[in-house]
Amino acid sequence: MVLFFRSTVVDPPAVIYMGKDKVENEDLIKYAWPQDVWFHVDKLSSAHVYIRMPEGMTWEAIPQALLVDCAQLVKANSIEGNKKDNLTIIYTPGDNLKKTGDMAVGQVSFHNDRKVKRIYIEKRENAIVNRLNKTKVEREVDHEQERVERIKKETAVRRIAAAAKRKADAELAKAREAEKAARSYDSLFSGGDEDYEDQDTAPRKSVRELEEDFM
Repeated sequence: MVLFFRSTVVDPPAVIYMGKDKVENEDLIKYAWPQDVWFHVDKLSSAHVYIRMPEGMTWEAIPQALLVDCAQLVKANSIEGNKKDNLTIIYTPGDNLKKTGDMAVGQVSFHNDRKVKRIYIEKRENAIVNRLNKTKVEREVDHEQERVERIKKETAVRRIAAAAKRKADAELAKAREAEKAARSYDSLFSGGDEDYEDQDTAPRKSVRELEEDFM
């Protein structure tokens, strides 16, 4: 089972979720969305908490209030960490989680340690934990089906974006060709006018001069 929470410190509210037990944590590690962000108490056992990242938000720029919500939820769901003050909570994108066959259940490491950030929690804030717990919903999740549906949606979005780019590129190329043709047209007629003006303003010869030229 997966536990879902809603954080209203951002608008629209952000979805926060975590495994109910260490077995569910294993599935979440395996099926975490690449853009979701994982939270855990540093160097202590705790729940694995994730943010389902809102559209347009990057993991490097998560609002501080949302970071605190996640950190407080992690702390509250750590048997040892919940009793301690001045805790460090680590977080990283889901696609930075690394799981190998020799690791214990619930254990995880990282592909890139430089993509791990930290937030420090001085003490438990009951008001925050209680607010989040009031939104808690427990739900069975078909992780594989959810993954398939996510990939389909992401593929559709990429196709739409690619089609829009092709259309924009074609329109730009057409506009450039039209501009090039217009410049050529202007140059052609500008050159013709100058030749005509040169001929028109040239000094006219007298009849005698024309006769001399003929002779």
